[in-house]
Amino acid sequence: MNDLSIKNISVLICIAMGLFSCKNAVKKTDIGILTGQKQNMEIKQAKTDLLGETSWAVAYSGFRNGQHPNRGNGAVNPSASEVLEDLLIISKDSLFNLIRLYDCGENSQTVLRVIEEKQLNIKVMLGIWLKAELSAHESCSWLNEPIPQESLDKNKLLNQEEIERGIALANKYPETVIAVNVGNEALVEWNDHKVDTDSMISYVKRVQKKIQQPVSVADNYEWWVKSGQELAKVVDFVSIHVYPVWEGKDIDEGMSYTIQNVQDVRNALPDSKLVISEAGWASIALEFGERASEEKQARYYRELHKWSKEMNITTFFFEAFDEDWKGDADNPLGAEKHWGIFTLDRKPKKIMKPLFPEL
Repeated sequence: MNDLSIKNISVLICIAMGLFSCKNAVKKTDIGILTGQKQNMEIKQAKTDLLGETSWAVAYSGFRNGQHPNRGNGAVNPSASEVLEDLLIISKDSLFNLIRLYDCGENSQTVLRVIEEKQLNIKVMLGIWLKAELSAHESCSWLNEPIPQESLDKNKLLNQEEIERGIALANKYPETVIAVNVGNEALVEWNDHKVDTDSMISYVKRVQKKIQQPVSVADNYEWWVKSGQELAKVVDFVSIHVYPVWEGKDIDEGMSYTIQNVQDVRNALPDSKLVISEAGWASIALEFGERASEEKQARYYRELHKWSKEMNITTFFFEAFDEDWKGDADNPLGAEKHWGIFTLDRKPKKIMKPLFPEL
């Protein structure tokens, strides 16, 4: 065989290898596209899975400057007129027709009463707030010592009273309250109001027997992935919290990380209907530095809004108004205080300004 023939064969081999590599590259690209489509197919729900027939909702707590649910000396609650002002803002032009409340105290009772008396087009996912029945002092960073057993026993009795209030309110306002949530981040190890999973299951069953509305439990997405299998069998839908910015993500990763969080829950609980009961982005936060801003909050809001609608997943954006009673009183720039899409004095932040020129 002469040198020319050897050279021709070498060329043909190189061409063949190139074509094979290209074919493999195309296959990899196709697989990537199919994987993305498969992910959306797995996450996407039927429209009938929407809560209140809506994909976009908001978490609402109306405590203003100097007001709080209870900072040791009893609650200082918003007035009925202040609540009405808030509700008219967040439901303007049907911006939000579904809100989430967190407890069954005086403030939530006022909200429900105002909605009914003023015949506002607002539905509610009512919360039943559970206090600590277990001491998570070994895993909660701000619990410096064990919660006394006497306090835990008292909390358990108070929780029974709160559950009964929730049942009564759901039955009193059956047209307004469309779902009830039992406990908020009470199952994760890192929080200060921990409740045992078996107790939570019994509480959910108790509420389900006494009301007509669907019942859920709201907690961090990771808890549901790792520990939520038994509770998921009991609740009518699974409520998850996702916060990319708390987990060190900046806005360019915000939406992709959110989707992955939801995908993880879907993989772990394939038969459960999902609701995102909290997802948001702080506009100011000493803890987050430049990752927190009104511009980044606005982008996350828009991207999450669009995706939730496409996926038929009811999502409660956290939250309507800033709350300065939360977190460290000596740190006005703390993240806990600045999740609202409106400021403490009811001024619109960047995402809301075009809709509220009058404010």
